[in-house]
Amino acid sequence: MTHRHIKIGVTTVVLVLAFSGLLWSTLREGTEYYKHVDEVMTNPHEWEGKRLQLHGFIVAKSILVNPNTLEYRFRVQSNGHVVDARYTGVVPDTFKDTPGEEAEVVLKGRLNDDGFHVDPNGVMAKCPSKYEPSKKVG
Repeated sequence: MTHRHIKIGVTTVVLVLAFSGLLWSTLREGTEYYKHVDEVMTNPHEWEGKRLQLHGFIVAKSILVNPNTLEYRFRVQSNGHVVDARYTGVVPDTFKDTPGEEAEVVLKGRLNDDGFHVDPNGVMAKCPSKYEPSKKVG
């Protein structure tokens, strides 16, 4: 092998290692699982500490809010499984606690032994009326 081939080989190895390290560190921190409450709560210890997007419905009359700190405590359910959630911040307008209607939400955060801790700006409330097909008269 010539001196030129060794330089090309070393440069290639260094670039591949640098790219692999950058890719691994970026994907490791950005990985989130999208799960429903019932999927997570069947085995909560498996999901503790992992970044999750948790999908479910607000349990009626479960929202408690401290207006001075904007701390929200509420319960989210799916298929009979329930998890307590905690969030501090401003919630979307469609985040409701209306009896007879279940507000659908997706929460970003982590599951701990005392419930689901939602990240800042991690509450996304869905409005089902906007996505239902219109009924044709005729």
